[in-house]
Amino acid sequence: MPLLTYISATMSLKTLLQPDVVLGQTVLALTPERIQSYGIKGMVLDVDETIVPFRQADTSADLKQWFAEIRTVVSLWLVSNNTSERRIQAIAASLDVPYVARAAKPSRRKLRQVLTEMELPTHQVAMVGDRLFTDIVVGNRLGMFTIWVEPIEAMDRRSPKELLRITEIWLAQQLGAALCSSQ
Repeated sequence: MPLLTYISATMSLKTLLQPDVVLGQTVLALTPERIQSYGIKGMVLDVDETIVPFRQADTSADLKQWFAEIRTVVSLWLVSNNTSERRIQAIAASLDVPYVARAAKPSRRKLRQVLTEMELPTHQVAMVGDRLFTDIVVGNRLGMFTIWVEPIEAMDRRSPKELLRITEIWLAQQLGAALCSSQ
């Protein structure tokens, strides 16, 4: 069955594109207290633009500190669509977390494997990312708690990645998703 036919038969596009939380800030604004208030026991984080800029393999001191604080309350995994296994592995190693590269989000296959490894109820695992049509859609398709964040670094409004993000936001809003910060 084609993906769009399946989606329309099981969930509305609005439901797929609606994050549980619209953070309105970067992932670094998520505190252990806030995560606990959501009842979250595990987090799956996108990599590119969510925790590091695209094509960058170095993790900042702020990010390492954030991971150290967050891991005291949740299990962490990285899941990326990026095809550079070496780059994603280096990022994961610097943060001391397991990872999956080439995830093909919004496909659920690799995320299901991660959820099995985490051994947590799906609704207690958050999918955290900066992209609606990959990160939020896959999390919602699996019944995860979804958190939409701003990119870790501001992008040039004319860059292809930022234009794609703006288009995704516009389309999601046209389909009825409420994307105002839910702080």
